[in-house]
Amino acid sequence: MNRTRTAIRTTYYSLATNLVLAVIKGLAGFFGNSYALIADAIESTTDVFSSLLVLFGLTYAKRPADKNHPYGHGKIEPLITFIVVAFLVTSATVIAYESIQNIQTPHELPQPWTLLVLGAIIVWKELSYRIVIKKSKQTHSSVLRAEAWHHRSDAITSITAFIGISIALFLGKGFETADDWAALFASGFILYNSYLIFRPALGEIMDEHRYDDLMLQIRKISLEVEGIKGTEKCYIRKAGMYYHIDLHARVDGNISVTEGHDLAHQLQDRLKQKVSGIGHVLIHIEPYTT
Repeated sequence: MNRTRTAIRTTYYSLATNLVLAVIKGLAGFFGNSYALIADAIESTTDVFSSLLVLFGLTYAKRPADKNHPYGHGKIEPLITFIVVAFLVTSATVIAYESIQNIQTPHELPQPWTLLVLGAIIVWKELSYRIVIKKSKQTHSSVLRAEAWHHRSDAITSITAFIGISIALFLGKGFETADDWAALFASGFILYNSYLIFRPALGEIMDEHRYDDLMLQIRKISLEVEGIKGTEKCYIRKAGMYYHIDLHARVDGNISVTEGHDLAHQLQDRLKQKVSGIGHVLIHIEPYTT
């Protein structure tokens, strides 16, 4: 439950950050004649809704296991991640369309002070990324990882806006659309980032094996239990913030069923004690003969 509380608190931070920045970017873009900033505001607005979805997903995922969900409700996390990705793709499409329209329409140069706003936003968003990605690693939350990458993509799109506005201001008349081109480039980056977020979530839904390091750790710890002679099959799947383990352990084939049963429980206890984020552990005993 500590993991869930940490993830929920982090999501509240993201929600507040995105809400404040959406307002700041929108106002700065409107009064500063910068569509790159307005495009950034559009992305931050979609981030507000995605943060609400993340909050819902984390709250739902903390429900305890029940008769219909014996492994808990953690699979809601990658499902929410898919919806978050859909928000990102939608915002990228809107930004690209509006950028193309603005490129074709004459308009004034952006105001120089918009660069100061963007500079502050870039620093703020990069710090937010570092905070949230650290919490996602602590909690093993895929949806929180997606939330972190929202902050990083926002920082990078702000960098492209900064470059575009700088070009427009430095080169002057005839380069008014430089920040629109920057927004168009940013939309492409958002789409690419959407794939990076989508791919791990898809693997989690499909129970794809992506946990070689954890598997090696489990095999090593298993040999620390007296009576465990080795391991065979090891299957790992992730649901929410927890890893569920199916492990075949080898024991002396001459011991009793009761002794084998006791060894299985000792191994379960050792794994849960030593490995962070372990959920269900199923041990299948195999006979070991010399």
